[in-house]
Amino acid sequence: MRVLVQRVSRAEVRVDGEVVGRIGAGLLLFVGVRHGDGEDELRWLAHKVAGLRVFRDDEGKMNRSLVDVGGAALVVSQFTLYGDSKKGMRPSFVGAAPGPEAEPLVARFVDELRSKGVSEVATGRFAAMMEVDLVNDGPVTLWLEREPGLAHV
Repeated sequence: MRVLVQRVSRAEVRVDGEVVGRIGAGLLLFVGVRHGDGEDELRWLAHKVAGLRVFRDDEGKMNRSLVDVGGAALVVSQFTLYGDSKKGMRPSFVGAAPGPEAEPLVARFVDELRSKGVSEVATGRFAAMMEVDLVNDGPVTLWLEREPGLAHV
């Protein structure tokens, strides 16, 4: 499972012109699921995201987490995080889990974020063509990944 994390001042996701998810200050999370991902991966990543110290403290150092600052999260599923472009010019997405496998894991990831103390979690719409607007804060962008079957760290 992969999560591309962007610290934002605000972000929103639209489907067919309709806003389906919107947050103020917090984290925009693009989430990719691959074959074999499961509960261990999503729990580890939710724990990591909720506790990731990427927000400024009183001294201006990145020392506070999403939970510490009461920030929001916007979760957008993105199978293209598993695009492989090693061969040719067109990416292959065979590594990405199909919708029926990925959708419940993304939903569980959202639930797990809430259980870790992230009070506001908005989402995009699974398998829809989405437009995402964001204002990067910093910018701060991080790549988090958990391989299936690794011991919990």
